[in-house]
Amino acid sequence: LFSAPAKDDTATFVLGANAEEYAGETVVSNASCTTNGLAPVAKVLDDAFGIENGLMTTIHSYTSSQPILDAKHKKDPRKGRSGAVNLVPTTTGAAKAISKVLPSLTGKINGQAIRVPTADVSMVDLTVTLNKDVTVEDVQAAFKTASEGSHKGILGVDEEYRVSMDFVGEELSTVVPLDTIQVIGNKMVKVLSWYDNEWGYSCRLVDMAVHISK
Repeated sequence: LFSAPAKDDTATFVLGANAEEYAGETVVSNASCTTNGLAPVAKVLDDAFGIENGLMTTIHSYTSSQPILDAKHKKDPRKGRSGAVNLVPTTTGAAKAISKVLPSLTGKINGQAIRVPTADVSMVDLTVTLNKDVTVEDVQAAFKTASEGSHKGILGVDEEYRVSMDFVGEELSTVVPLDTIQVIGNKMVKVLSWYDNEWGYSCRLVDMAVHISK
């Protein structure tokens, strides 16, 4: 079990998305923290309403790959800029990795990242066009139902108006603040979801190790 996205055809599994499809593969990927934050949200929406297409942005705390002071970067000039004082637009493989864990969404979701000067906790900003007409209340109900049933222990909801520091140490893969859900034109939906990109992902690695050892 390795803690990174697979760059080849290595089987990839995410709890709350496709973990039940594990069939004894000897080497598997648990994808990335962002894919673990995104995939359960996308699955709830796709199962409940059907996703036609969408775009996501991960507002991601800076990581050890970014310098504290401006420096040269061999591939991306932006990544050479100080991570502690800048918002840095960059790429993410999380949206493309969705196709490995939710094949029904292949070619339907793309995205990017913005690295921000916080040490921990990130946020998925997902905007999708659905196949069905919905209201804000419909979408809120879908996530609340999932958090208490099919995705209990993986996806949660927040009704306490928390901010990023309140999610340091959060064990769930992803937590949707219900009051931030927006709907326009009946089918376009925006969902935000918090995730602790360090501890939350570490918890899923342990859970996945237990899952594949059964």
